[in-house]
Amino acid sequence: MADRNDNEPCFSRIAVIGFGLIGASFAAAVRQRWPQTELLAVDVDDATLQSALSHGWATAVARPESPEFKRYVQEGCDLVMIATPVGAAEGYLKSLAAWGYGGIVTDVGSTKARISAIAADVLPHPENYVPGHPMAGSEKSGIAGARPDLFKGAHWILCPDAAMPAEHFPRLHELVTSLGARVVALPREDHDAAVAVVSHVPHFVASSLVQLAHRHADEQQALMRLAAGGFKDTTRIAAGSPELWCGIAFDNKEALLAGLVEMQQIIGQFADALNHDDKAALTGLLADAAEVRRALPAAWVPSTERLLEVRIPMEDRPGVVAEVTTVASSVGCNIQSIEIDHVTEDSAVLSLILTDEGDVGKLSVHLINAGFSVSFNPLTAKEHAHV
Repeated sequence: MADRNDNEPCFSRIAVIGFGLIGASFAAAVRQRWPQTELLAVDVDDATLQSALSHGWATAVARPESPEFKRYVQEGCDLVMIATPVGAAEGYLKSLAAWGYGGIVTDVGSTKARISAIAADVLPHPENYVPGHPMAGSEKSGIAGARPDLFKGAHWILCPDAAMPAEHFPRLHELVTSLGARVVALPREDHDAAVAVVSHVPHFVASSLVQLAHRHADEQQALMRLAAGGFKDTTRIAAGSPELWCGIAFDNKEALLAGLVEMQQIIGQFADALNHDDKAALTGLLADAAEVRRALPAAWVPSTERLLEVRIPMEDRPGVVAEVTTVASSVGCNIQSIEIDHVTEDSAVLSLILTDEGDVGKLSVHLINAGFSVSFNPLTAKEHAHV
């Protein structure tokens, strides 16, 4: 991994299945950053495939049933991205298994429990499946809304596990960060509950706010004209595809239900404070929320040029990279880049470059408690070639 030339693409032959908003934007970003990368667009819509070629976002196209798809996968394809709804992914995973595909498989779905279970059951080498989820979107759907800068500044969740080969995470990490996104490592069993809170519940709250305004618009004709500025920004996500979000909701039904019930309880606290004329309670609720909101970083770019290199000698064993990256994410540390320097056949040094976010002290304690030896070395962005 560490020996790869920085000018070489992270993957040389990629297949993107599903050329909608996310799939096409990913392809566009890859082709812009790594124009030498070969990329096959797979989609059921001929007009979409033609658009992929005309934009230069794909070097070749194929329908799912065409022999060109199978041939491309079998002839040196090293990454397959599934960018379809979760319900459609199973058929593609079965095809990859039948064709003997041995490269890395990832996806961009909003939920992970169902597709992870399918991959574990269907793929002959499920350790090569690394769940992914870019936290990016647009009010526009399909390839018409795609753009190469969609992922700049966005979080991109990767869900490694103990069975995953150690080299897979650094390769995907470098690919994703080269597109302008920041990687968050999250155990796949925790993913659905986490995104329910920060993504799925907010979407339904935004839809509820629009419903509330719409119900009163007939009574007050000026109301919708007033629904600009903050209201419009707050509810922007409600303009997303109803069909897509219905699918997401039922894929993540349990976590979403739990989040909506908890949201009802929180709103109930505000209502109770008003009902009982309890100004102290209401002020406290507002103050708590304001404090948390102000603590959120304005941007993910480091506030200083100082970076920190963390070097971790390790046994080259299954699960070690997933363990370290998950610990880093749990204490809020952002990994700017990651490399594995192999020392012997069985040992290596894991090198992480961290931005100035998160609690480095907790990171050190957690890693030492987990049995790792850790060394820290400050360095500037100019000293780090990958930044």
